Amino acid sequence: MSRRISRREFCGAGVAMTALAFPLPAFAQAAARVVVIGGGFGGASCARTLKAIEPKLQVTLVEPNKTFTACPFSNTVIAGLRSIEAQQFGYDKIAAGGVTVVAQAATAIDARARTVGLADGTSLTYDRLVLSPGIDLRFDALQGYDEAAAAKMPHAWKAGEQTLLLRNQLEAMDDGGLVVIAVPANPFRCPPGPYERACLIAHYLKTKKPRSKLLILDAKETFSKQRLFQNAWKELYPGMIEWVSLSQGGKVNAVNPATNTLITDFGDHTAHVANVIPPQRAGRIATIAGATDNTGWCAIDPVTFESKSAPNIHVIGDACLAGAMPKSAFSANSQAKTCARAIATLLSGGSPAAPKLINTCYSLAAPDYGISVAGVYQPKNGLLADVEGAGGVSPADASREFRAREADYAQSWFSTVTAEVFG
Repeated sequence: MSRRISRREFCGAGVAMTALAFPLPAFAQAAARVVVIGGGFGGASCARTLKAIEPKLQVTLVEPNKTFTACPFSNTVIAGLRSIEAQQFGYDKIAAGGVTVVAQAATAIDARARTVGLADGTSLTYDRLVLSPGIDLRFDALQGYDEAAAAKMPHAWKAGEQTLLLRNQLEAMDDGGLVVIAVPANPFRCPPGPYERACLIAHYLKTKKPRSKLLILDAKETFSKQRLFQNAWKELYPGMIEWVSLSQGGKVNAVNPATNTLITDFGDHTAHVANVIPPQRAGRIATIAGATDNTGWCAIDPVTFESKSAPNIHVIGDACLAGAMPKSAFSANSQAKTCARAIATLLSGGSPAAPKLINTCYSLAAPDYGISVAGVYQPKNGLLADVEGAGGVSPADASREFRAREADYAQSWFSTVTAEVFG
């Protein structure tokens, strides 16, 4: 790519093309009802943006958890660099802005009647429904790995208790132990996440348990920001991290939680700490809504994010198939604003214009060593495609001062986006 997007385009109060920069639509329905399921970066952003665009809209956010625990920066919690409390946010400010927050799980969707059934037996009626349910882990996709096994071999791919479990296991491990990270094939939430995790666990081991090693078993031949990560491993953690690709026997086919063993076609690996990240799919409510296809994910219209199989239902964030746009918190926030704008236009009887969306993903190789990738996307042939010549990655030969600034930018982005969404 020929041009790197500047940090100013990705950070600051106007991050990710806010819908408020556009003229407000004239509504044909003064009190249209929009229900948003899922209170993460996608759902909370969409609900808040909808209400800001048109205060007369009846916007309801359905989220069973009263506290949201963010995945970005959760790898620093695993490495002992940050408290879990720094990852947690509530919904009071969203409710104060006029969004009705319902602390219930959505259990049923009748697309024909346009109703959402809740766990307490009540229901909500909608004109438009937004699904932002995140991911479910496919415990059926890896022999021997289920919810009980996750208590021994944590995935830590949903932030919270699992994050702390993996952190505690690392702290309890003797110096000289082996940490193994099992990485699934694409698509999955946060493609660079496993490799950032490897870096930050290695940072912990280097400072606390320097005789220990880390092994990455990968079901892929290549991965996001690969050259940058591998350069960081050589520079920061020489001899500590080993990456095994698919063709070299990296795909984990089964696990044995009783012995902490990971089984591949090329041999077995017994770990002192095993971090098993299983394959994933869209959150279950998307399947209940009829919005998933045979991949387990949700195909969407790239202009409106409306489901291709469930009319009047929009899907954003990790659950959707967004073409070239990766599954990240930044993507979810950007998609939420685009989707909100499209819904407002549709409810007013208009036709949404083709959007341009942006994403950046910062990763920490150490507390003071950041790398990033950025992209710009637009609809093309029914998908979101890269805009040629836009975006870019961190320079491979950057100075340590540059890497330190990227680490600062990562923290600035997290502070900005969480304040925007939850503050």
